[in-house]
Amino acid sequence: MADRRAKGEPSLALRAGPKSAMDDFTRRRQKLKRCLKEEGLDALLLTNPLSVSYLTGFSGDSSYLILGAKQTLLVSDGRYAEQITEECPGLEAHIRPPEQRLQEAAAEQLKKMRLRTVGFESASLAVAECEGLRALTPAIDWKGKPDRVEKLRVIKDATEIQQIREAIRIAERAFEMFRPMLRPSDSEKELSDALEMYIRWAGGTCSSFPAIVAVGDRSARPHARPTDRRISDAELLLVDWGACERFYKSDLTRVLLTRKNLSFSRTARKSRAADKLEKIYDVVLGAQEQALRAIRPGVKANDVDAAARKFIAEAGYGQYFTHGLGHGLGLQVHEAPAVRANSTDILQAGMVFTVEPGIYLPGWGGVRIEDDVLVTPDGCEVLTSVAKDWTSIHVGA
Repeated sequence: MADRRAKGEPSLALRAGPKSAMDDFTRRRQKLKRCLKEEGLDALLLTNPLSVSYLTGFSGDSSYLILGAKQTLLVSDGRYAEQITEECPGLEAHIRPPEQRLQEAAAEQLKKMRLRTVGFESASLAVAECEGLRALTPAIDWKGKPDRVEKLRVIKDATEIQQIREAIRIAERAFEMFRPMLRPSDSEKELSDALEMYIRWAGGTCSSFPAIVAVGDRSARPHARPTDRRISDAELLLVDWGACERFYKSDLTRVLLTRKNLSFSRTARKSRAADKLEKIYDVVLGAQEQALRAIRPGVKANDVDAAARKFIAEAGYGQYFTHGLGHGLGLQVHEAPAVRANSTDILQAGMVFTVEPGIYLPGWGGVRIEDDVLVTPDGCEVLTSVAKDWTSIHVGA
């Protein structure tokens, strides 16, 4: 436990009784500790808030985690003293006084622990912060590496998968609220704002990213920013959204037909625009199905991308599929694995990622269908359940 500080300022060490069984956070820390011996390190200093959350369950910020072979210490401040006790039972914490900077407090604790070789997260620690730590701890040999924690995060444990499932359910409940409320006079901006509100109403802490709502030809921009363009301006509406459930994210995309004259009945007479849209939609849906069939442990991620890309190319739209097939999903909405043409990742059971082929025709519009997928021991499970067949995407706006 940290001792009392000079000038009478208390150094608070927070500790709760140990749990009867090793929890997920303790298990993750134990896995990460293996790199201490492998790399000849005395400890790791985790400064990325996502790493701290992943390893402790702490949802605050402005805190560092020191992970040593024999001691683990969360360095934080008085704003979070009670929160740490609640969120991180059994975890030792040093609470710095208000006049002390976080780096100074971390350096002080590192010196008290008599550490000599310490690893740090080179991908998230700014150069100025790194130089500051070096200046405060001249006796420590600092070893930077970008992805120690990220490599652990690639394979989700049961708790993470459950939280991702809940983030998906929240997003789907929000879409159920959103879809019946569509009106011809609604703008992209109004709908984007409303969808983010529905995500909160459905139980989410926030949206995973600013919701994308794109009308007509603007849907040809994969990351279109919402404007004052209105639903009534075109038949096509692309919606890309996701929910955050405390820590974990979801990410979905659907296309909607928003005019009654675009009948979803295959026997009804349709406009040329409807014929073209149905054709492109069928190609994108078929490409996604090809990709899903290819997913299983041991498969190269770029081969999954290739399965979808080949299907789209053979239909004559290869040049209009302008992004990777998918990306990992978890604490971040974009993380490993990368499912794209130049990826070197090999699929493993427990990975979660998006599968989102698209065709984008400038001046006309774009179609993207995005689902979240879990790699299982013998294939994959599509975690999302929003309907995506042709007949399901029609709304009479």
